[in-house]
Amino acid sequence: MPPNIMPHVVDRLTEIGLTGSNGMAAVPLSWGEINEWERSSTVRITGWEKRLIRALSVAYVAEGHRAESDTCPPPWLGEANEATKAAEVAALDLLF
Repeated sequence: MPPNIMPHVVDRLTEIGLTGSNGMAAVPLSWGEINEWERSSTVRITGWEKRLIRALSVAYVAEGHRAESDTCPPPWLGEANEATKAAEVAALDLLF
């Protein structure tokens, strides 16, 4: 993982909660939830921090949905190239 140059934003995101809920599943944090956290915590956050917190929550929920696929690679691997695919197929062939 790259270094976190804004740990305070991540701290606020985790304190607010990574996601909201619609009663059925995780959803991105709503603007209302972010604003209510700011009001009740008395911690003032700037507009760009609110937008970043919202964007991080949207990305977190999207990755959670993408990860439900059996063929979803871990996010730290990135896109697989043909050489990587061939190596994995060869490794599987050795098992059979």
